[in-house]
Amino acid sequence: MITWNVDPELFRIGPVAIRYYSLSFLLGFFLAERFCSKYLIERGLTKDHVSKLLNYVILGTVLGARLGHCLFYEPGYYLSNPLEILFVWKGGLASHGGFIGVALAVWLFNRKVHKLPIMWLLDLVAAPALFTGGLIRLGNLMNSEILGRPTSSAFAFVFERVDNVPRHPAQLYESIGYLTISILGMFLYKKFNKEWQAGRFIGFILTFGFLHRFFVEFAKENQVAFEMAMFWNMGQVLSIPLILIGIVLLFYKKPVS
Repeated sequence: MITWNVDPELFRIGPVAIRYYSLSFLLGFFLAERFCSKYLIERGLTKDHVSKLLNYVILGTVLGARLGHCLFYEPGYYLSNPLEILFVWKGGLASHGGFIGVALAVWLFNRKVHKLPIMWLLDLVAAPALFTGGLIRLGNLMNSEILGRPTSSAFAFVFERVDNVPRHPAQLYESIGYLTISILGMFLYKKFNKEWQAGRFIGFILTFGFLHRFFVEFAKENQVAFEMAMFWNMGQVLSIPLILIGIVLLFYKKPVS
């Protein structure tokens, strides 16, 4: 059993607090840009284009994750208090919404800034996006949030900032899975990006990333009260269509012309 009482703040400079959670976002975006830039420049994009794509993706991630939380988990409250949707600093980001936001940001960049085959671009960013999600779950661990269910396992964490109950470290389970799947996805992209059919890489990430998410949800506490009446919780319900889309993309074979 592990006693967990980590201060979410890495350090503070006057009134400004630097938190592990914020750094997990920044590190994820930085490493994602490092991975993608090589292939984008090979495709004829400039460094300015790469920077613009990163800006689109950052904005899409934050907006998508915030709207996903507000609309999927607490729609009644936020539709009654719409201005509070803007209060991102109060917490409440949903990874499903973040992933959808990344896809929409890529589509918008492709439409407004530089035209590329959209499936090629989605294939490229899919694994780095999931990798960033894995780092963000480590940020959730440092925040002692998104808790697991109580357990008697020897690997249980006691989150002292919340309660004294031994729990599954669900954030760690999710993070390890995302990081493993995304690193494998980036390895496959490096090896087969000129051979695999467009859409297969994002299909791989959607299928296995959200299958992992689906099963980790069994170890998590419900995030909102209405999930108590659901057979599967909201995280599982939202994962199912993304898994199905992933399977179609993974196994679909383009007809030979």
